[in-house]
Amino acid sequence: MNFFIVVPTLNAAEDWSQLTSPLLESIPANRVLVLDSSSTDQTANLANAAGFRVNVIPRSDFNHGGTRQLALELLPDAELLVFLTQDVKVAGPGAISRLIEAFNDPTVAAAYGRQLPRLNSTPIEAHARFYNYPAKSEVRTLASREQLGFKAIFISNAFAAYRRDALLAVGGFPRDVIFGEDTVTAARLLLARWKIAYVAEAQVYHSHSYTWMQEFKRYFDIGVLHTKENWLLDEFGGAAGEGGRFVRSEFRYLWASSKKFIPSALVRTGIKLAGYRLGRLEEKLSTKCKRKLSMNPGFWR
Repeated sequence: MNFFIVVPTLNAAEDWSQLTSPLLESIPANRVLVLDSSSTDQTANLANAAGFRVNVIPRSDFNHGGTRQLALELLPDAELLVFLTQDVKVAGPGAISRLIEAFNDPTVAAAYGRQLPRLNSTPIEAHARFYNYPAKSEVRTLASREQLGFKAIFISNAFAAYRRDALLAVGGFPRDVIFGEDTVTAARLLLARWKIAYVAEAQVYHSHSYTWMQEFKRYFDIGVLHTKENWLLDEFGGAAGEGGRFVRSEFRYLWASSKKFIPSALVRTGIKLAGYRLGRLEEKLSTKCKRKLSMNPGFWR
């Protein structure tokens, strides 16, 4: 299949070799599109020097869904689009090809790979990756919501691929969401009777060690997403059950391996819950307040 790699960037020079070195082992440079949000470092120059296609957009125009939708429009010949984020390290030259193999099934519209914790990650950081990205592959359909609930539409555009025809059939990526464009798109695809594949054999290194404030802001944005796109909860159920399972899994993981991190994990759980609940009440907050509480303040222009 004819595929292209798409990488949105902003001041990615520091992570450049981590991203590009393993990527270029298996992908021709002209099959990589860099969508740069007017970086002030050498990102665009490095991308041009690597032979990548480069499209620079104003930083104020960046939107998680809209920028990826732009890639769909800039690559009309792409049957598949593989999205990576700039802080991903591809785990070997076979990761991309294994992800693409999922599309041998013509009913698969999207596929995402396994994200492993980065080197020297904290136990809290590592658990989040092991919980959300298990070692076993699966293919989900709309019927999966009966067993998985909201987890049925879990996907991550840090490392995910989409069938162009399927994306177009459901209207492409949403242009007006605070983030979670991958979740919204996955839901639309399942409702349109497409399948989503999780490919555990396609692996990248990607994880985050958020501060407490970053945790709050991230979950504030999740609350905003669930409020503005409340049809997600109507169709796939609330996220509370999955959140409870995550907390119990995290406690067991830390109890067995890193007990000293349990107090921090408990505090983080409270912070996430507070951020989420406040995000659900965003209509009662001023725009200035929402910009301060959000991880994506540009959304509130």
